[in-house]
Amino acid sequence: MDIGNPARSGQRAPAQAALRASLDAAAAQVEARPDFALAAAEEALRAVPGLPPALFVAGQALRRLRRPAEACARLMLIPGGPRRPAMVLWEHAQAASEAGRSDEAITALEALTRTQPGVASGWILLASELRKAGREEDAWRADLSAVHAASRDPELLAAAADINAGKLDEAEAKLAARAAHLPDDPVGTRMQGELMWRRGDMTEALRLVERAVTLAPGFDLARDFLVRLLMQVNRLPDALVHAEMLARSPVAGAAADLILSSVLVRLGDQERARTIYERMLEAQPEQPLLWQNLGHVLKTLGEQGEAIKAYRTAVTQQPSLGEAWWSLANLKTVKLEGEDIARMEAALAGLTGEAGRDEDVFHLHFSLGKAYEDAGEVARSFDHYDKGNRLRRSLVRYDPDLLAAEADATASTFTSAFIAGMGEGGCPAEDPIFIVGLPRSGSTLVEQILSSHSAIEGTMELSEMMVIAARLQSRVDEGEFADFAAMVRSLGPTERLRLGEEYIERTRVHRKTDRPRFTDKMPNNWQHVGLIRLILPNAKIVDARRHPMSCCFSGWKQHFARGQTFTYDLGEIGRYYCDYVKLMAHYDAAAPGAVHRVIYERMVAETEHEVRRLLDYLGLPFEESCLEFHRNTRAVRTASSEQVRQPIYTDAVEHWKAFAPWLGPLEAALGDVATCYPDVPAALLP
Repeated sequence: MDIGNPARSGQRAPAQAALRASLDAAAAQVEARPDFALAAAEEALRAVPGLPPALFVAGQALRRLRRPAEACARLMLIPGGPRRPAMVLWEHAQAASEAGRSDEAITALEALTRTQPGVASGWILLASELRKAGREEDAWRADLSAVHAASRDPELLAAAADINAGKLDEAEAKLAARAAHLPDDPVGTRMQGELMWRRGDMTEALRLVERAVTLAPGFDLARDFLVRLLMQVNRLPDALVHAEMLARSPVAGAAADLILSSVLVRLGDQERARTIYERMLEAQPEQPLLWQNLGHVLKTLGEQGEAIKAYRTAVTQQPSLGEAWWSLANLKTVKLEGEDIARMEAALAGLTGEAGRDEDVFHLHFSLGKAYEDAGEVARSFDHYDKGNRLRRSLVRYDPDLLAAEADATASTFTSAFIAGMGEGGCPAEDPIFIVGLPRSGSTLVEQILSSHSAIEGTMELSEMMVIAARLQSRVDEGEFADFAAMVRSLGPTERLRLGEEYIERTRVHRKTDRPRFTDKMPNNWQHVGLIRLILPNAKIVDARRHPMSCCFSGWKQHFARGQTFTYDLGEIGRYYCDYVKLMAHYDAAAPGAVHRVIYERMVAETEHEVRRLLDYLGLPFEESCLEFHRNTRAVRTASSEQVRQPIYTDAVEHWKAFAPWLGPLEAALGDVATCYPDVPAALLP
C-alpha cells in the first residue's frame, strides 16, 4: 500500500522515508504491542491525514485492542470501497464481525471472495456472518466454496496422496504442520479425522470430524463421513441429527437421501425409509440398488408381496445384482426355479474373472444353493453353498483360536466365588431381556413369542452391549490392565451402575412403545453373560438353543449381512458352537438359574408348555397372544422374518440330514456336543 505522492503531500523524500520506516515498525508490532502500533499510526495520520497505510495499521491495532467498532471506522476511510486491497477487506471483515456488524462484514467478505476466490478463510468467515444474518442457504454455499478452495491447496493434496498410499506417518506430519498455522481449516481437520479413523482411533476421528463440521457446517462431505463414523460406533440418534442436516443441504443429492435412509433403517424407522426410497424411485425408476433397498424395508415390514416385486425389479434391471437375488432366496417362502436359475447361472458366468465383483459372486452362489436345495438337487446345492462360503471366508477376518481363548478367559474370571464376591452393584433396571445363542437357533421365534406379550416390546439385534464390552476390552489391549480378569475386578459398584445406565440409555432410541420390558436379540451376547450380570443384575437372559448339526448347517448356508464371521467354514462354526456350549455350561454352574434355556425342538413340539416356562422365568403372566405370535405385525429384520409370521412348523428340525454326506468337517468339530444334545458332554462341564 503506497504512502502517497510526495509532490502532492508536500513532503520531502527523507521525511517520507522516515514515515514509511515508522509505519513498517508499527506494523511489525501490531500483534505483540498493538498500543505502540496505534500510537505510531496516529502520529503518521497527524502528519498526513487520511494516509491509507496509517489507517490500515490503526485499524489492525484497534481490533487487537478489542475496539473493533473504532477499527471499522478507520478502515472505512481507506478509499476504494469494494476494490480496496484484499488485506484491507479481510481486516475490515474481521473487525466488523467482532463489532457485531454482520452486514458490514458480509459486504467486505463478498468483495474479498470475488477477487480472491481461492482463499478458503474468506469463505469460512463469510459463511459465519451469513448465518448470523439468517441467510442459511447462502452460508451453506459459502462453506462449500471454502472447501473447494482448500481442496486445491498443495499441502492438502500432498497429505491426501500420502493417506491413499498408506503413508500415514508422513501424512500426519504434513497435516500437523498445516494445523500449526491454520488451526481452523475444516478440510485439513477432516483429513486429520480420516487419518485417525484409518489408524483405528475412533474417538479422535470423531472429535476431529465433528470439529470440521462445526468450523464449516456446510461441509457436506465431512458431515457424510461423520454420519458413517457415528453409525460405526452406534451413536444412532446423533447420526440421525447429522443425516437430516445433510438432507437439508441446498446441494443435497441422492447420496444424502440414501445415508438418511440407512440411519432410519438402523433405528427401526422402516416406514420413513420406505417413503424416501419410493420418492427417489418416482424420480428415477431405473435404479436397481434403490429397488433392492426398498425390498429390504418392505420385507422387514412384513409386506412380502411388495418386497418380492421390488427385488424382482432390481434383478430385471441388473441381473448380476447378487444381493437382490439372495434377498429373494432368503425370504424362505420364495422358490427360485427354472428361468430364475438360468438367469443366475448366466449372471455368475458373466462375472467370472471380473474384478471387484466378489460380493455379487458369493451372493449368487448362496442364491443358487438355496434354489437347488428347494429343487431337491442337494449335490448341486451343496456345491454352490460351498463355493459361496469359501469366497466369503477369504474376505473376512476371524480367528477361532482367539475366540476360544476369550471364552476360556471369561469362564476363568466369572467363577461362582467371583460372582458372589462382587456383591451389590449395577443398574437395577428390569427392562432388558437378552436372547442369546447362535444365529438360526430359533431366537427370532422366541423374540416373536415374547414381543406378542403386552408387557414386552421386541426391538432387534442391538449392539450396545457388545460396544460396552469392546470398550472395556480395549483397556486391556492398551495396557491399562494386565488381563481381562484384572479389568473386570476393577469395576466397582459406581462404574457398574454407570455402565448399566449407559446400556439402558443407549437402547432407549430403539423403544417405540411404553411397554416396561424389551428384548435385545443380539445372539453374540452369550459371550457377555457375565458382564450383563455385573452391570444389569435384574436383566433376564434367555439362551435359545437348537440341535448343533441343524443350527450350524443352517448358519453356514445363510449369508449374513455383517457380524457373523465364524459361519463361513463348517469346522469353524462347529468349534464356535462348542465354545458357546462350554461357556454357557460354566454359567449354569457358577450362577444357577441366571440363564433360562429354550430348546428349539421342544418349543416347536410343546409350544404352550415351553412358553409358560419362559414367562414364569420372566415373572410374567401367561397370555394367549404369545401362542398367536404369527399375527404380530411388528417389523422383523432377521433371516427368519417370514418364518415367524407363520404358525409353528417342524419341517426344518432335521433338514440338515439331506446334506449329511458332505457335513463331515462339521460333525468332527462338534464331536460329543452333537451326540449328547440337548445335554452337555461331561468334558465340557466345569
